[in-house]
Amino acid sequence: MRFLHPAHDEELELSNDDVFLNPGYFDGSSRLDTNLAPPDFPGSAHPIVSANMNAVTGKRMAETMARFGGLGVLPQDMDLETVARIVKFIHAADPRYDTPLAVSPRESLRDVQGIIRKRSHDLVVVIDEERRPIGILTHADLRDRDQYTPARLLMSQRLITLPVGISNREAFLQMEEHRVSAAPVLDESGRLHGVITRDDAVRLELLRPALSPKGELMVAAALGISAQAPELAGKLLDIGVSAIVLDTAHGHQRRMLEAIRAVKAVVNGKVPIVAGNVCTAEGTRALIEAGADVVKVNVGPGAMCTTRMQTGTGRPTFTSVLVCAREARALGKHVWADGGVKHPRDVALYLAAGASRVMIGTALAGTYESPGDVKEDRDGLLYKENYGMASGRAVSDRTADHDPFERAKKGFFREGISTSRIYIREGQESAAAILVEMITGVQSAFTYAGARTVTEFHERAVVGVQTPAGYGEGTPHGTIRR
Repeated sequence: MRFLHPAHDEELELSNDDVFLNPGYFDGSSRLDTNLAPPDFPGSAHPIVSANMNAVTGKRMAETMARFGGLGVLPQDMDLETVARIVKFIHAADPRYDTPLAVSPRESLRDVQGIIRKRSHDLVVVIDEERRPIGILTHADLRDRDQYTPARLLMSQRLITLPVGISNREAFLQMEEHRVSAAPVLDESGRLHGVITRDDAVRLELLRPALSPKGELMVAAALGISAQAPELAGKLLDIGVSAIVLDTAHGHQRRMLEAIRAVKAVVNGKVPIVAGNVCTAEGTRALIEAGADVVKVNVGPGAMCTTRMQTGTGRPTFTSVLVCAREARALGKHVWADGGVKHPRDVALYLAAGASRVMIGTALAGTYESPGDVKEDRDGLLYKENYGMASGRAVSDRTADHDPFERAKKGFFREGISTSRIYIREGQESAAAILVEMITGVQSAFTYAGARTVTEFHERAVVGVQTPAGYGEGTPHGTIRR
C-alpha cells in the first residue's frame, strides 16, 4: 500500500473515516475474478471473523460464519463443556444446508415460538417419529392462535421439499416456481436433513464453506491470559478448534507474553495462535517474538467499548493496522484488524492497510444467529441486546465464582457498555446477508484497486486522506426532502 501524498499522509494518525481508496486499472472481467482467501492460514474463503463476544458468537453464529466462508471465535467466558458441545455440533453440521428446526405434531404453539427465531429461515418442520416431514410452520401460521394449540393443527401440509445434493441453481428455481422462501432438504430415505433458503442458494454460489483438512466446518475459540491458559489450550486442541485466540484488552504486557509462550509449548504448531490486542509496532513485535502466529490489532474502536473515553488510550484504526501489519510482515507474520467495522469499506480499508482478516462484532449482533433471545420494543420492533466484553455486565459474568467483595472491587474496572439494543433490520436478519454485503463490497474494492488477491490488494492499494466533507459526500444522501 502507498499513500497518495506520502510525505504528508505518513505523518498523520488516521481512522478509516479519514481515508479513501484511489481507483486504478483492473484487467479482469468481473468482481468474481477475485479471490478473498486470507493469506495467514488455509480453510476460509474470505477474511471476515465474528468477534469473540458473548453477545455475538455462539453455536449458531459460528456455524453460519463457517458455512459462508468465514470464521467464528467462541468467547473466552464459555466453559469448556459448552465449547466442546458447540464444536462437536459444528463439526457434525452439513457444510451446505442450515440446521433444521423441528417439532413433533403434539408440541404446542408455545414450543414453536420458543425456537422459530433461533434461525433466520423462519421455518419449523413438523416431523413424525422417523424424522419424516409431515408439515411446516412459519410465522404466518402462528398468528391469532391459542398458545397450547398443537403443531398438527397449525401446520401447512403443502410440502415443498428438496433432495440432498440438488444444485443451488435448481434449488433456487424450484423454490421460485413454488413461491416459497425456504424448503426442507431430505436425505435418500426421506428424512429431514437440513433447510435451504432461496437467498442462501444464491449465496452458496458466491461463498464456499470454510473447511478444516478433515472437511468439517471451522471454528476457533478464545482464551484469557490466566495461569490456566496452557491447560485450557491443550483441551481446546483435543476438542478440535481450528485456531486459538489469546485475548485481552491490553495485549502488550508481561502476562500476555508469558501466556503466549506457555500456550505455544502446548500447541506446538498444530493450530495457529492469534494474540492481542495491540496498536503499536513494538507491541506487535513483542507478541510475535513470544510465539504468536497472528496479532490482533486495535484498542478502543469497538461500538461497545469505552476504553478511549475512560483512559484516553488507543489509536485511530487505519494507522493502527498499517503500522502493526508492516511490523508483522517484516517478521513473516500477519495481523487481524479488530473492531470499528460499520460498512464494507471498513473491511476493504483494513485489508489495504495490511490485515489478513477483519473481526466484526456489533454489526453481526443484530441477527438471528447471534446468541440471546429476540426481544420486542413497545413499537413492535425486534432487537437483541449487545454489550462490551470489558463492561460491568461481562465482568460480573466472568467473576461469578469469586467472593462478593472481590467481585465488587473488579466491578469498578470496566471499559464497555453493559447493554445496548441492536435492532434486527429488514433484509439483514441473517449473518449470511451481512457477510454477502461485506464480501461483494470488498470484491468490488479489489477491482477498483486492480487486484485479484488479498496480498495483491495490499500491494496495489493507493490510499488518500480526505476531509470530513469528503467522507460525507460519499455517503448516501439522495433522500428527497419536502
